[in-house]
Amino acid sequence: MQATAQQTPTRHRITVQEFFRMGEIGVFEPEARIELIDGELFDMPPIGPSHASETARVNQILVEATHGCAIVWPQNPIHLDDLSAPQPDLALLRWRQDFYRQAHPRPDDVLLLVEVADTSLAHDRDRKLPLYARFAIPEVWLIDIGSGAVTIHRDPQPEQGSYAAGFTLTPPALIRPVMLPDLELDLSPLL
Repeated sequence: MQATAQQTPTRHRITVQEFFRMGEIGVFEPEARIELIDGELFDMPPIGPSHASETARVNQILVEATHGCAIVWPQNPIHLDDLSAPQPDLALLRWRQDFYRQAHPRPDDVLLLVEVADTSLAHDRDRKLPLYARFAIPEVWLIDIGSGAVTIHRDPQPEQGSYAAGFTLTPPALIRPVMLPDLELDLSPLL
């Protein structure tokens, strides 16, 4: 029997449900840092001291400023769609009494995301930032440890996978998150 059409291999994209199930049954090492983006698994590099310190510093700023009006969500998944569950360094989420106990937050729950980039700058900027824009995340801060820069991205353009507004903070580095305009945050310790 002769084949009439040549079949080519197709890529199998992993779903969020499959990804979390693989974690539950121990497919991944417990200390593995893996993100699911557009159905593909990405092994993230280990967190070095500079990255950990900067993430802790931003976490402290956000926790002190929000006083229970939002939830600070450190290095936990955001369930964007059936194929993506990235783990930003920090997320600021809409307040919920149950702290998202039943399900990971979805795009509408996100007020602000923070990515701290040391060795991951290209990945955060070129892959994750467009992903966040596609899901209309209102604001993303990209902290580049190497250059000491904090770049703010706002006004997502989902169709283009980009942000219409972007600017780098300069001293005194005071900023009001677009979704929490009553909060004025001092990010000067990050510069």
